[in-house]
Amino acid sequence: MRSAFYISDGTAITSEVFGHALLSLFPTEFEHHTISFVETIEKAQEAKARINKATSRAGEPALVFHTFVNNDVREVIDSCDAVMYNFLEPFVAPLEKELAIKAKPKTHRTHSIHEKTYDYRIEAVNYALANDDGSNITNYEQADVILVGVSRSGKTPSALYLALQYGIKAANYPFTDDDMEELNIPRFLQPFKKKLFGLTIDAQRLIDIRNGRMANSKYSSARQCRMEVREVEKLYKNEKIPFINTTKLSVEEITAKILTETGLQRYKY
Repeated sequence: MRSAFYISDGTAITSEVFGHALLSLFPTEFEHHTISFVETIEKAQEAKARINKATSRAGEPALVFHTFVNNDVREVIDSCDAVMYNFLEPFVAPLEKELAIKAKPKTHRTHSIHEKTYDYRIEAVNYALANDDGSNITNYEQADVILVGVSRSGKTPSALYLALQYGIKAANYPFTDDDMEELNIPRFLQPFKKKLFGLTIDAQRLIDIRNGRMANSKYSSARQCRMEVREVEKLYKNEKIPFINTTKLSVEEITAKILTETGLQRYKY
């Protein structure tokens, strides 16, 4: 199987994101390898040996996606028996011309504790954890968004992803069986109605998820799941709460749709 390497003198996150995005366009399998913090000539030589070995084993050149700031280290990697894709180089010269500023590369500048958004994201993660699953209903005024929906519709992972990736304070509140008899927006959430964003899910998918957690229970029964989904979606429509169906969406897609519909400010860079 052909190998794909994602390499950087930093975290290699940028290389991974761009590389995976490109390769996802092609209907074939790859053996993926990530090598981060290749900051010295010695580490670059070690990475080169791995790449050359993969090329030799597969009988075709490995694909290498990289974002090196250190020129000396990059030259070692560029000498590998592989096909190189440098994500930064094609854009630097045109941007220097447009901005009339010379680029000043600095390792770890993109993903660092020193970036301005780091504190936003850490604070947001702490908030999401403290306000998960309706565990704290006293500080919703601090929330940027409040995710609501039935149990197992994707609220917790979405709230944490919004926090960790974008620095957005996301609380989440579950509509439970006790709420279903006469489902309304709870009194303590009513002052924050404009912050509510609903998640729903296909009933059969909800049944499957809940059966994996609590099989042969009322909680996972087809009747219960269908009723909860029906009542929650009715509430969203009656109260004009924006919502999305998470059934076929990854957490990345769910949060991207939330950001698109709410226009929340991202603290990512």
